Order: sequence, then structure tokens, then C-alpha cells
Amino acid sequence: MLSYRHAFHAGNHADVLKHTVLLELLSYFNRKDKPWHYIDTHAGSGCYALDSEQAGKTAEYASGAARIWDRTELPEPLAAYRAALAQFNPHGRLLFYPGSPALAMTQARPQDRLRLFELHPADFESLVRTFATESERVQCRKADGFGALKGLLPPPSRRAVVLIDPPYEVKDDYRHVVDCLKDAIRRFPTGTYAVWYPMLARPEARSLPARLADLGAESWLDVRLAVRRPPRDGFGMFGSGMFIVNPPWVLPERLEAVLPWLVEVLGTDDGAGFDLEHRIE
Repeated sequence: MLSYRHAFHAGNHADVLKHTVLLELLSYFNRKDKPWHYIDTHAGSGCYALDSEQAGKTAEYASGAARIWDRTELPEPLAAYRAALAQFNPHGRLLFYPGSPALAMTQARPQDRLRLFELHPADFESLVRTFATESERVQCRKADGFGALKGLLPPPSRRAVVLIDPPYEVKDDYRHVVDCLKDAIRRFPTGTYAVWYPMLARPEARSLPARLADLGAESWLDVRLAVRRPPRDGFGMFGSGMFIVNPPWVLPERLEAVLPWLVEVLGTDDGAGFDLEHRIE
């Protein structure tokens, strides 16, 4: 199915968590001069105009990224996130929201490489346009990232951050995520893998973090941010999480400084909260 379009959700609370974590991962990789690869299995269209019909229809960014944008006193990881947003909004207004690949590009050095997969035809065309001037460092492929990832592991640099971020619009996506991560760890055990997942009432969503932890990675981190109580009717996303395989050892401490702040600023009722679990060898 190709009905999902991230433009409707660009800059929402889930993007705030996902992209804060992503920037932390790449910033840590930049501590060494050795090149890295960023691989995105579901890259989307690259960048989103927040005044577009799609983004304006739901305006989810107003209760997400906009609340960070309007603040001046921020914890360090969120200050870095806001600074990255500012690169796409130089005139002081939050008009554009960069997707994961565009944010990764803010951290990329001349020696680093991006490998991006997107299957939706319109989003793929937009993705190609977004990176049209970066053909040396960025390769875009119209393909299902679940299957295409296999051909890139291990990357030549032997250093990689892989973002697995499907839309979860069908139940099979949950199974595909587990199978994809299992295969990726087997092919490239030392890679860093970041799996984004929604917090939903459906059983597939509730069981996913435990299924990922059961894959047996020696080092992992699971962070969850809820912005509201689970809906009584069982429908709708009330938070999201990131499951990281081979996270930087500094990541738990960095997130502990951010999560209470995010709960206060992004939370909408007394159901807002966070969980942070990790086992880092």
C-alpha cells in the first residue's frame, strides 16, 4: 500500500523525538574522522512545506516542532535540533520541515555518504529533487527499503546509522521491521540501527519493542515518549518510540536531560510521560 504520506504528519511530536535522537547518533559518529554511511529504508520526500495543503490539513507541527522552535532556553540536544531546523528556515519563521535524510545531511561531512530508499512515486520524485545537487554523496533509489537494505550491508566504511522508519499502515510492517533488523544485525553486527515505532493500542504496536529486544543484540536502548493518555476508543497514536541497536554509550545520559522537558512542553494531558530502558555493553 502506498497511501501514507508523511507530509500530513511532518514536524509532529514523533518527529521531534525521532530527529533529536537521529542528530545525537550522527553527532556522535562525527567524533571520529572516519567516514560513515546513513541509510534510510523509508526516506519520504526529503523536505516538507508546512504551508502546503497536506501539512496544513492537520497542522501537527504546531503541537510538535513549533513548540521547540518558539523556545530559546533548550537542553543541549534540543538546541542542536532547533539549530538544524534553522538551516531550512533562515528567516526566523518555521515554514519548512526537513525529513530524516535532510537532517542527516546537516551532519554529513565531505567523506560521508547517504543511501536513501523510497517507494512512493511522488515522494521519490521529491526526494530526488531535494538532493539533486548532491549526487556525489547521496544516492536515491525507488525501492522497498526492507529488501534493498540487504545489498548495502556492510557498507565500505564499516560505520553506519540505519534508520528503519516505515509507515506501519499495514500489519505486515511490524513483522517486516523485526525480520529486517534481524537480518541486518546478522550481516553487519556492529552497525547502529534506529527503529522508529508508533505507540498505538493495537497489539502489534504494543509487542514490537519486546520483539526487537528479543533479537539478542548485546547493546540496545529503547526510548518512548507519550504525549497523551491512550484514547478510549483505541484509535490514534498517543506517542512514539525509538529502539536503537548499538547506541552510543553517552546516549542515555543525553536523553535523560531532554525527556522530562519534552513531556512538559509536548504533553497534552496527565497521560504524558516517558520511559527509557537500555543495556549498553
